[in-house]
Amino acid sequence: MSTVKVNKIEKRSGSTLTLGGPGTAVTLACGATQTGFGRTGTVDWCTTAKTSPFTAVSGDGFFLNTTGGAITVTLPSSPSAGDIVAFKDYANTWDSNAVTLCRNGSKIGGVCANGVLDTESQSVTLIYVDGTKGWQDIHDSTANISGNPGFIAATGGTVTTSGDYKIHTFTGSGCFAVSNISGTGVGAKVSYVVVAGGAAGGFASANAAGGGGAGGFREGKQACGGYTASPLAATPCSGLPVSVQTYPISIGAGGAAPPGACNNGGSGANSIFSTITSTGGGGGGYAANIGTAGGSGGGGGGGISGGKVGGSGNTPPVSPSQGNTGGTGGSPSPDRQAGGGGGATAVGVNAIPGASGAGGAGATSSINGTPTARAGGGGASGSGDTPGASGAGGAGGGGEGGATPGTNEGTAGTANTGGGAGGGANCNPGGTGGSGVVIIRYKFQ
Repeated sequence: MSTVKVNKIEKRSGSTLTLGGPGTAVTLACGATQTGFGRTGTVDWCTTAKTSPFTAVSGDGFFLNTTGGAITVTLPSSPSAGDIVAFKDYANTWDSNAVTLCRNGSKIGGVCANGVLDTESQSVTLIYVDGTKGWQDIHDSTANISGNPGFIAATGGTVTTSGDYKIHTFTGSGCFAVSNISGTGVGAKVSYVVVAGGAAGGFASANAAGGGGAGGFREGKQACGGYTASPLAATPCSGLPVSVQTYPISIGAGGAAPPGACNNGGSGANSIFSTITSTGGGGGGYAANIGTAGGSGGGGGGGISGGKVGGSGNTPPVSPSQGNTGGTGGSPSPDRQAGGGGGATAVGVNAIPGASGAGGAGATSSINGTPTARAGGGGASGSGDTPGASGAGGAGGGGEGGATPGTNEGTAGTANTGGGAGGGANCNPGGTGGSGVVIIRYKFQ
């Protein structure tokens, strides 16, 4: 099979069209007269957006910005066949502030009336045909084509910026709404810190009460490098993949103070972001009871029946661990001290003769751009046998235990740190646990 090369095309009335070179000519009869050819091609776009009335020029395209109000565009006067103009909604506002096309003596689509462009993101190309139809619409698009910026875009919580990163902090339940992701891999992941509510300290009588356990602390990083994570981050690149959707955020409340003597402190509530759940801290034990299990466990009580062990941490278990076990309470009379609540990075301190245990230390992360400790355990209260022997709260929002004499109620855990509260002394309640927090970080530019 041979190919036919097109050497020349001529438009003439009643002539033949010759294709190919010598010896390969093909002729076609052209019976119709070719008339009515006007301007060909497309427009030259004026990239300075118009914001006020003007008269369009044939051969040009115009971006029309109606953010400040509706505008009128006058079409060319005495147009010739083939004249062409085009318009584009610059700011996607034509639906609220329309563009009026003044026909300037010519018809638009065969009608003697002005035209209106009132569709968001519309683009229109008009060609003048003849006196019967006037300006005809030969292209009309309402597609709002936006390029992918290559980064995550989202809303929700309190948003701050650290360099090229956006940080969303949720101190109360809400929604993290993702409107764009960059595709796959690191660009589709976020860093996170999810801290549950800390627990309340126990409520003993004359004996010492254990400190409340810290809320579970879980962290993942979006990308290698970047901010300094806590010691609990499993790997340098363990961020959470996200997609374009809305993620409910639950912030765990701190555990409630016990209702009366001889009660463990209330456990904290869970905090949740997507597939990440951090468990509320376990309540501090009273004199004759062990601490409650949780994200970090509550400290065990001290009493004449023997010191009680702390509640288990990392319950239910996750990897890396979300928390630690509470400390063990003291021996029978005359030394009845209690154990401190567990923290994110350390167990609660056991009671020793003459002193109740301090809360376990929390975890320090710079996800928000500033090194901040969270999820410290609550300190145990001192007993009446040894005045002033209460345990300190763990770094990261843990509350101090009540002392005898002195401050008999346990100190509350710090809000939005997941800190456990201190145990109560001398027939006083333990403090209320600190509420949790969720922090999400991602690269936005």
